[in-house]
Amino acid sequence: QVQVVESGGGLVQAGGSLRLSCAASGSTFNINAMEWYRQAPGKQRELVAGISSGGSTSYSDSVTGRFTISRDNTMNTMYLQMNSLKPEDTAVYYCNVVAVSLSFTGWGPPRSYWGQGTQVTVSS
Repeated sequence: QVQVVESGGGLVQAGGSLRLSCAASGSTFNINAMEWYRQAPGKQRELVAGISSGGSTSYSDSVTGRFTISRDNTMNTMYLQMNSLKPEDTAVYYCNVVAVSLSFTGWGPPRSYWGQGTQVTVSS
């Protein structure tokens, strides 16, 4: 099993910055991809950014040029640097870790592990 915890959310004025962190922990596991999603009130959860085990990154059009995703493989931690924040960035941000874990039967298939979410509120 893999536990995922996000941190770093808060209230910021438009144009400001925040840095989110996502830490994965647990028994023996290997992380494949790590992703940030967000869900605004009344809207579906959407993919914001992702980073592969090799460091390749991707972003949604709405955050390209403003957000930067990174990861520290030695610490099983991922970050989302959010700059030039807008009120429409207000949402609960979730971390998704795609990982394989080792049990007594061997390595299992890739699974998604979600954090509890962290609130980001951008005031105008």
